[in-house]
Amino acid sequence: MSESGPRKKMSVVVPVYFNEASLPHLFTKLQWLEAELATLSLDLELIFVDDGSLDGSWKALLDIRGARPATKLIKLSRNFGAVAASNTGFQFVTGDCFMVLSADLQDPVEQLLLMVRHWLDGRKFVISVRKERVDPLMTRLFAATFYVIVRNLVLESYPKGGFDLMLMDRALLPHLAGSSAHTNPNMLAYWLGFEPTVLEYKREERRFGKSRWTFRKKLKFFLDTVTGFSTAPIRLVSWLGVAVAMLSFVYGVWIAINAALGRIEAQGFATLAVLVSFFSGLILMSLGIVGEYLWRIFDLVNHKPKSVIDVTLLAPDGQSSPAAQLEGSTSSG
Repeated sequence: MSESGPRKKMSVVVPVYFNEASLPHLFTKLQWLEAELATLSLDLELIFVDDGSLDGSWKALLDIRGARPATKLIKLSRNFGAVAASNTGFQFVTGDCFMVLSADLQDPVEQLLLMVRHWLDGRKFVISVRKERVDPLMTRLFAATFYVIVRNLVLESYPKGGFDLMLMDRALLPHLAGSSAHTNPNMLAYWLGFEPTVLEYKREERRFGKSRWTFRKKLKFFLDTVTGFSTAPIRLVSWLGVAVAMLSFVYGVWIAINAALGRIEAQGFATLAVLVSFFSGLILMSLGIVGEYLWRIFDLVNHKPKSVIDVTLLAPDGQSSPAAQLEGSTSSG
């Protein structure tokens, strides 16, 4: 990089939700990162998005801003979810590359420095995958099932164990910033087609607070991922309906023939009950899958904001917010 050329900037978006204990330690790590980036003639832009935390997270963020006035703080009016918080942060990104970093310190900040070096070498999309998982058994089983389904129904080339960290060139920003609130940002970035540079890292055990990533949220995230990037579920229902209709027709012919020959006795309640139960379950499942797609269409066309901003504290340079230039992303209170 030429010393006389303009300095480039790396933007880091940090969604915050009940992270009061970890934020001071994370800030220390990010200060180290900023010093290391300076040796590469890179500036660091920090964007924290408080996603409706009810603990002391906002006060901790104000302390961080007091120590580093260039830090951007966005406070949402309530909890909208990690994806919405990340999307909100994207509206304020001004860097040449950007990424999302968890506030719980499980993803090592040192990994960001390795990733940005690859970006400086010309890579537009750098991802980091875990070497191994140290999560509870049920979490590992859910994750393994999730990625098997994703690779078979959505993207065959998607990493087997997924990835947690991704550094993206600014060329990807319009696509991420304009995405739906129900879109998996990692999947979307990978789906865009930029050849990823894949690194490995060890994810640290959680030392501060407890995870708010509940099974309910994981299940919603799974449904958003599959229905947001694949028509396979609804096509599967269509083919299943065709197959069941054909079998029902064959069964009906068989019943008619046997009835004409006098081979059918008066009994038959068990068969009738099984068939009614089976088809009722099939109809309800089909309606549920169709409903998932219809709900997403409705959510896109009703122009409901993805998130609502309560407080915005930008860098003290008078710079206007990029959010005002990106239509329909957020509403400020």
